[in-house]
Amino acid sequence: MKKIFLALMLLAPMAMQAQKIGCVDMDAVAQNLPEYAKAQGELQALAKQYENELQEMQKELQRKAEEYDKTKSTMNATKQQETEQSLMDLNQKIQQAYADNGQALQKKQEELLTPIQSKVAKAIENVGNNGKYSIILMKNSLPFISSTLVTDVTSECKTEVLKLK
Repeated sequence: MKKIFLALMLLAPMAMQAQKIGCVDMDAVAQNLPEYAKAQGELQALAKQYENELQEMQKELQRKAEEYDKTKSTMNATKQQETEQSLMDLNQKIQQAYADNGQALQKKQEELLTPIQSKVAKAIENVGNNGKYSIILMKNSLPFISSTLVTDVTSECKTEVLKLK
């Protein structure tokens, strides 16, 4: 009994020590960086370029399909098959371009945003260490965070991330 009492007495100060918990909106911190806006602009421009290319390919397919429909009755069977195969090949080319463009856009997004995410993570770590936080939670990843128990450190992280090189 004495051992249990002694153990409780030794652990009581640790349990009473308040743990400092913070929360941060990582998106808001990232959006505070000038390179984030630049990256978003590059990604939007690239997406628009890919969209325009695909639209041009779709227009070409549509034009060739309409032309085929108009002249199909005057074509022999061999020419009809060749034209139909050509249309199917073009359609397949469009589908492949769509997939390739999606992968290229995703790769570019990763290339541009990974350094930004690393910088944000470093800023959060710095704020956590400087503010002696036990835990910093991501604001939008939890269903509920009580504002009375948690300190929002987003503004400190926004300031800190701009200090990083």
